[in-house]
Amino acid sequence: MTRTAVIAGVGPGLGESLARKFAAEGCRVALFARSADYLEDLAADLPDPGEGLAVPTDLTAVEQIRDGFETVREAFGPVDVLVNHASAASWTGLMDTSVEEFEESWAVNGRGAFACSQEAVDDMLETGGGTVVFTGATSSVRSLGGAIGFTAAKFAARGMAMDIAQEFGPDGVHVAHVVIDGQIDSPGVRERSPDRDGDTFLDPDEMAETYWHLVERDDVGTQPFEVHVTNGPRNSEFI
Repeated sequence: MTRTAVIAGVGPGLGESLARKFAAEGCRVALFARSADYLEDLAADLPDPGEGLAVPTDLTAVEQIRDGFETVREAFGPVDVLVNHASAASWTGLMDTSVEEFEESWAVNGRGAFACSQEAVDDMLETGGGTVVFTGATSSVRSLGGAIGFTAAKFAARGMAMDIAQEFGPDGVHVAHVVIDGQIDSPGVRERSPDRDGDTFLDPDEMAETYWHLVERDDVGTQPFEVHVTNGPRNSEFI
């Protein structure tokens, strides 16, 4: 089965690994993010037998999201898989966070994921089902303190995922929330932490395997809602 997948929020690291994994499994992959040049290069470089489509999109802008999904439908047809992977945060606490910074976190993690989910689930209801995966974080289930905008937005996204799962599970729409408990390896992360032990990072290619496993399971009745991804005893959230 050839699936059409939208990855909302693509950059070096897990977003790119998801795009490559899904393409390698034969998906038509639409890439949503602001960075047009990066998306075009990645779309052209995805492995066979997949096909890539760059859709430059500001995920805080609802109309751009809706237009982006129309672009995907025109190129690939209805959407079968959505990964809500975009994230924004100011790593500050209550007294140091402006209202604008707080709302930016919500606009990406909350409103953007809401608009993407509306578009994708509408397609899935027409075609008999599909999969929506939300990328979460430790802060979506347990506050670590000092990152109020990120925590509030991630809590909201987890609740939204749960609500969609309960509402549309009977219609064949599987919704999963992935709790990432650690720091994902990427060139930028390595630059910022050159002396950090590489074993404390999460491997994005291995994580992409977990996401694909959530997509390929057929029986909605036995699929998990929540999966926790950690680097085992070297959990880097608490170093």
